[in-house]
Amino acid sequence: MPLIVEPEALAAQLEREDLLLVDLSTPANYQSGHIPGAVHVPFQALMAGTPPAPGKLPTAERLTELFRSIGLRPQHHVIAFDDEGGGWAGRFLWTLEVIGHRQYSYLNGGMHAWRAAGLPLTTELPVVQPSDIELEIHTDPMMEAEEIQQQLGDSSFRVWDARSPQEYRGEKVLAMKGGHIPGAVNCEWTQMMDPKRDLRIREDAREFLASVGIDDSQRIVTHCQSHHRSGFTWLVGQSLGLDIRAYPGSWSEWGNLPDTPTEQ
Repeated sequence: MPLIVEPEALAAQLEREDLLLVDLSTPANYQSGHIPGAVHVPFQALMAGTPPAPGKLPTAERLTELFRSIGLRPQHHVIAFDDEGGGWAGRFLWTLEVIGHRQYSYLNGGMHAWRAAGLPLTTELPVVQPSDIELEIHTDPMMEAEEIQQQLGDSSFRVWDARSPQEYRGEKVLAMKGGHIPGAVNCEWTQMMDPKRDLRIREDAREFLASVGIDDSQRIVTHCQSHHRSGFTWLVGQSLGLDIRAYPGSWSEWGNLPDTPTEQ
C-alpha cells in the first residue's frame, strides 16, 4: 500500500487482517461515526505534555503502553487519519518512525475525504486485542535544538517553519521570545492542503515548496509550536521523498531557551 492512500482504495481493502486503522479525530467526531474497525487515539497520548515544550516525545514507557493498548504488532500496516487535514495523523506516523515501525500509510484527506466519498461509517467500537510489542526509540526522524544551531548557515540545510505568518514574524508571541529560527522558510501547514479536494495534500506540493525555497537538494527539519502542525508538513515531505526530520521541541522550546538565536 502506498504512503498516501485514497479513500476508495482503502475501502476496497478493509477486510485485510494486517491493517490497523488509527483515527486521531476528536472523540466526538469518532463517536459520531468512524471507519469500521478503526481504533481511536487521543492526540495527548503522542506528546509529553510538560512545559515549556509539551510537544516533546512521551517516555518510552508511555509509548509502549499506548501501542500495546491499540494492539500494534510488527506485521501491521498502519493507516492513520484525522478530521483536521493531517496534523495529528502525521504526528502519529512520525511517532511510528521513531519506534521503528515503517509500514504505514496516510488516508489522504482523512475523514473529510472519507465522508465526502460516502464510504461506510459505524459507531461500533472495535474489539482490540492488546499486544506485547517491545519498542526501541530511534532518533533519526528527529532533530534537537543543539543540532539545528550547529547547522544554521549551511546552504544545504533548511528549516521549514509550519506556523502562521504572524508567529513567524514575531507579531504573535507564544513563548518567551517571538520570531523565527534564522534562515527558516515559512510555509504554513494549511498551505499544503487542498480545500477543494477535501483537504487532500495539494497535487502541486513539490512545485509549491520549490517556489518558497524548499526542495530535494536540502536536508530539512520542520517544526511549529509543539510539533502538531509540523506533523503534517513532515508527512508531506515524506510523501515527496525529501530528506526531512522534525524538531519535536519546536518553538515552545526554541523560544524559551536563553541562548537560541531568533530573527523577526
